[in-house]
Amino acid sequence: MKKIGILFGQENTFPQAFIDRVNQKAPAGISAEFVNIDQVEQHVAPDYAVIIDRISQDVPFYRAYLKNAALMGTAVINNPFWWSADEKFFNNALAVRLGVPVPKTLLLPSKERPSDTSERSFRNLSMMDWDAAFRHIGFPAYMKPHSGGGWKSVYKLDSPDDFFRAYAETGQLVMLFQEAVDFTDYFRCYCIGGTEVLIMPYEPRNEPHLRYATEMKTTGEAGEKLLATMKDYVLKLNAGLGYDFNTVEFAVRDGIPIAIDFGNPAPDADINSVGEKNFEWVVEAAANMAIARAQAQKPGQDNLTWGTFVHPHRAKATDTHFTVADAPAPKKRAAPKAAEKPAAAKTAVKPAAKPKAAAPKAAAKKPAAKKAE
Repeated sequence: MKKIGILFGQENTFPQAFIDRVNQKAPAGISAEFVNIDQVEQHVAPDYAVIIDRISQDVPFYRAYLKNAALMGTAVINNPFWWSADEKFFNNALAVRLGVPVPKTLLLPSKERPSDTSERSFRNLSMMDWDAAFRHIGFPAYMKPHSGGGWKSVYKLDSPDDFFRAYAETGQLVMLFQEAVDFTDYFRCYCIGGTEVLIMPYEPRNEPHLRYATEMKTTGEAGEKLLATMKDYVLKLNAGLGYDFNTVEFAVRDGIPIAIDFGNPAPDADINSVGEKNFEWVVEAAANMAIARAQAQKPGQDNLTWGTFVHPHRAKATDTHFTVADAPAPKKRAAPKAAEKPAAAKTAVKPAAKPKAAAPKAAAKKPAAKKAE
């Protein structure tokens, strides 16, 4: 028996629907259930041929569990090794390499120095020419973390004053400074299994429960061309990044789809937000993918999906599987005690007040102001 598991957190609608659909469709010898984690020991295989991961981006313990599972042959969706290295700035750069348009973007050093660093840690960092940055990106613009999601710490900026006020709140986060795209159409596109694509009109300015309640504005031949281009871009991005279960968002400006967000380790699949029709598509596509991956899974080998940039030879399906020894039986032992968190060093980077900002200087840390959405 090969088991397919789903690892999830606060979701309510998708996990149960996924389990039910797999168990309805799967041939003899394959079943699905919620992942159950007891004791986790190094180099001991879990009971799952496939795990759909919907929560490890928020729970480091789960991420470590999934990496060990992948080593022992579990097909983890999405690849936990790549997700741990994934971040928006690199993704944008890779999109440019793949020929997919993205907004103009600059990477900013963190406002506060990382813990356990000093001014001497930044001797390679030149002064930032803010005027040049503002001319290149323009206003309006956005500032957002270079890694992460969920619209956390995202700022809409209309002027340099807005920029400096927002930057002062970002602490040790490494931020992106990105042009705003004035769009006529906006889309959110599921890609499951690297082959199945669902393109959904989406309005990010609506309330969350109404964002899918919109229609495509571009019609006729132009609309057909736009849909074909977006599908091509979605497939290219997911092949390059190696995602099995992902969404890509496009803002359309002057008929050109510009990729805004396309690295989502656990994209929204709740029926109350995506709507019944889209939800049905996602459940069916995810179940089909999971069953196919369980059938193809080879115990003790590398069953992960690798992007063409990160692992080009593996991505081309060459014979580069590694084989590990048979896993020993798990030993029962007491769970280790939780370690105390180390005290964080109090270091800070003073914001630039002039067009040219010097390298970060230490300053007293102030309480964070309320973040703008």
